[in-house]
Amino acid sequence: MDLPRNTFKHAIAQGRQQVGLWCTLSSPYAAELVAGAGFDWLLFDTEHSPSDIETVLGQLQAVAPYDVSAIVRPASNDPVLIKRLLDIGTQSLLLPYVESADEARAAVASTRYAPEGVRGVSSLTRATRFGRVSGYATRAASEIAVLVQVETGNALANLESIAAVDGVDGVFIGPADLAASLGHPGNAGHPEVKAAIQDGIRRIRACGKPAGILTPDTAFAQECIALGTLFTAVGVDVGILARQAERLAEQFR
Repeated sequence: MDLPRNTFKHAIAQGRQQVGLWCTLSSPYAAELVAGAGFDWLLFDTEHSPSDIETVLGQLQAVAPYDVSAIVRPASNDPVLIKRLLDIGTQSLLLPYVESADEARAAVASTRYAPEGVRGVSSLTRATRFGRVSGYATRAASEIAVLVQVETGNALANLESIAAVDGVDGVFIGPADLAASLGHPGNAGHPEVKAAIQDGIRRIRACGKPAGILTPDTAFAQECIALGTLFTAVGVDVGILARQAERLAEQFR
């Protein structure tokens, strides 16, 4: 049995735009519901949702038959969490709150077996198809995407050194935490925040790395794509459900 190909990783490496949806509804059923909607990738969030390892396992299984890539955000840049997510078959990870090159290197090391890294070894995991993928230990890294999230003023100051870390496949700007870091909590649309995001995208691209963003603002999403983002999340499942439900209810009040 062959090692599954990470279509998302290869697409952004080739400069092909990948449009995604953020998923915080902690349910395989909800994941399958949006899997066929036409997005290139879905982000399963465990940082700001009730999801745990078993929830993500179910989500990965639910979307596996669909033509969509799964990315998982651990609750933190933690080697134990990363190891467990990789073992259940996650191939693309978005690591939150990376502020330095050292933290980026630690993220990469968590996805690599020794001697290149610190990932624990088990040969009977879902990732190895329960021992059926030949040479998994020596080939896994080639299909694992490491995306690091910069979301503070300090992280932006260290952006070039973070992007330069070997094994970092993309750099994602987190607007909400960046807004708070810049003194505008809850206001990712503030002109100072938008300017910082725009500058960050340009700098990431100048480093030769794919840039990513999440914004439900369609006009700003299109602007970010024009500036060079290659993995662009354009909505959040919970936000879509909540706002559309409110609009529907309002029509009958």
